[in-house]
Amino acid sequence: MTSDRPTATEPLPGAAGDIVIAAENVTLSLGRGDARVDILKGVDLRVAAGERLAILGPSGSGKSSLMAVLSGLEQASGGRIMVAGADMTGLGEDGLAEARRGRIGIVLQAFHLIPTMTALENVAVPLELAGHPDPLRAARDELEAVGLAQRTGHYPAQLSGGEQQRVALARALGPRPRILFADEPTGNLDAATGETIVALMFRRLQETGATLVLITHDSGLAARCDRIITMRDGRIVSDSPVERAADRVPA
Repeated sequence: MTSDRPTATEPLPGAAGDIVIAAENVTLSLGRGDARVDILKGVDLRVAAGERLAILGPSGSGKSSLMAVLSGLEQASGGRIMVAGADMTGLGEDGLAEARRGRIGIVLQAFHLIPTMTALENVAVPLELAGHPDPLRAARDELEAVGLAQRTGHYPAQLSGGEQQRVALARALGPRPRILFADEPTGNLDAATGETIVALMFRRLQETGATLVLITHDSGLAARCDRIITMRDGRIVSDSPVERAADRVPA
């Protein structure tokens, strides 16, 4: 039986140098037979280190599913994936969890904080799993960096939505991952709070040097990134750099 996994003499194209995400012909299908649904249909993607990439698309276009397979939350049905130096092709649940550790941070629309843990404990857990020598001290530093130095002992239910997302951001960036995946990070927040979180996220990315993959339906938010891809029906239909005012050449 043959395998689609790249060998030592067959590197995944774009998997070296300053490329932190290299995906080739990635597919994702759910169900079998007549009930089978093809969600991703042969996606190719390269993302450079330090890049801010936005993925736009209507509901059901496959953008969140693409993030799930690239971040290791979901196993792709086919294709090859290299993320932050880890070959994620064909890995099972345990292998994907190990590949994510220390390499990938994730912020979701639903904050997914552990309700029985304080803000400090929520941030400290991934630091401890990543082998940090003093996770509680590092967690305090991360919470201070997102403006929550006075809320470390509070539980998620005692925090506002904006504060919970700050904790989620601190938790994601604490282990200094090479890549931050953010799926509609302001979706559960009001406009003013969402703007504050976005500004904070971009500032922390600048400080930590992490690459950003942002899933959003907001074209204005996408325009803050370096590059925008648009998905439709499980495929990438456009891929272009963001044109900023300073980049425009007068006619």
